[in-house]
Amino acid sequence: MGIQVEDPRPKFLVPVFAGNHGSSGEPHPKLRGPILAQIGRIFEWNCSPWPAATPRPSCLGRLRWTHHKRERKRDGFFHSISPGGLAGDRRGVVPASAFSFSAQRIWKVIKENKDLDLPAHKVMVATVRCEEIANQKFKQSIHDEGWSILATYLSEFIVSVLRACTVSSSDFILYVLISLMHHGYDMEAIYFDEGVRNSKRQLLESIALDFVYPVYSAMLRHLSSKALEDFQVRLEQSLNKGEGFASSVRTCAQSSMLEFEKGCADAAIQQANWDASKVREKLRRDIDAHASSVHSAKLTELNSNYEKKLSLSLSGPVEALLETGAKDTWALIRKLLNRETEVAVSKFSTAVANFELDNEMVAKMKQHLKDYARNVVETKAREEAGKIMIHMKDRFATVFNYDSNSMPRSLKLLSTMAAIRLDEKPDNIENVLVSSLVDGTVTVSSSQNRKLGSSTDPLASRSWEEVSSKDTLITPVQCKSLWRQFKAETEYSVTQAISAQEAHKQSNNWLPPPWAKMAMIVLGFNEFMMLLK
Repeated sequence: MGIQVEDPRPKFLVPVFAGNHGSSGEPHPKLRGPILAQIGRIFEWNCSPWPAATPRPSCLGRLRWTHHKRERKRDGFFHSISPGGLAGDRRGVVPASAFSFSAQRIWKVIKENKDLDLPAHKVMVATVRCEEIANQKFKQSIHDEGWSILATYLSEFIVSVLRACTVSSSDFILYVLISLMHHGYDMEAIYFDEGVRNSKRQLLESIALDFVYPVYSAMLRHLSSKALEDFQVRLEQSLNKGEGFASSVRTCAQSSMLEFEKGCADAAIQQANWDASKVREKLRRDIDAHASSVHSAKLTELNSNYEKKLSLSLSGPVEALLETGAKDTWALIRKLLNRETEVAVSKFSTAVANFELDNEMVAKMKQHLKDYARNVVETKAREEAGKIMIHMKDRFATVFNYDSNSMPRSLKLLSTMAAIRLDEKPDNIENVLVSSLVDGTVTVSSSQNRKLGSSTDPLASRSWEEVSSKDTLITPVQCKSLWRQFKAETEYSVTQAISAQEAHKQSNNWLPPPWAKMAMIVLGFNEFMMLLK
């Protein structure tokens, strides 16, 4: 239960003066001084202080005292508690019959609350009024047209000027806002309790800080966005100049963070201990994320460039070497592969050093380039193996004879394209093809062996001895089928060539032997013919 200290309903003061003091309409001169003193106290204790621009009353002025009839005055006092009476609408009035009970209740409440440290009435009134004044002045300030014009002016001009000063622009704006509010507050709250007045003055500053905080947060976000954008632009410019990636990231990040810190210092407000660490950490994460994204993109671009260089330096030469089908084709391909790979890896190591990667990552990237170069050769070999029949026909049409070891050059090309030989491992593919397809020393299995399910034909298999499946381009069975197809398609050309050769030999038989030619030269044709007869 609390004690009611003030009634919000209005009170009316009715001065009553007994007796007749003349017809002048003014009170007795002895009453003038006490009345003025009481009226002054009323103004001092009034919740709404006397306006500073209006002078306090020094005299009663020309008060007109209306003489009422004694009966009317008596009726007013008798009906003072009735509606429209002197005391107004007294809803809390206790009738005389219940006064004793009401007094007991009031005394009981007083005894129950005697230990409460209740503030003085003036402190309570000052607390309520000063808080109302503070809220009122804050609302008036932020909706004031002059303040809006000032804020716009500051945002366009004064902020740029204040950057050269020691006082931050946010401090200045807050100072102007608080000054506008303090001026009106001090004018109205000057007559209230000093402690309460100063306390609510600080409350007004706190409200102003809460009003400015969204602007402060927006300014920090703007500074963070601008710092990130500057970092992106500077990093791109630095990389375009050919500077190292890691050093460029450090330099640009440091510059952007310094600018952000400078902007935070300019936006800081001395009256508020606001923390910008969250925005700062977010900016660092954004910078790191962008740097990581550019890092991955640049490494991918660098790796792609060297892959293209390896593909260009290997594809053409490997294709040309495979088409020759010479005995040392794979030896030359291995030499080419090692040379181009070493050159590419060396240049790549120099370029990737600017990224300051760890040794394990660099080793993985180097191995990736080596594997890529090997894959280029293998892919080209498989591609050319798919065109082996075309190459064999071209070789046959170009060179229709045998080499020094009596092996058809087309068959030698087939043995070269049968497997990938990048690891310098020995194989017996050439001998198997020669013995099976040219010499005929190894034939298809006999009917007896076929019944037993065995075969002595080395080409009746899907793999070469000492050659892994991943390095196999043409299997033995495919070689045998390709050779049969090759012979069938070139049989007509061979027959025509043999016929032409036989015809050439027969035409040469009609010519006389050398001794006959000599005799014709010495004896003459007629004598030679007579001699033959």
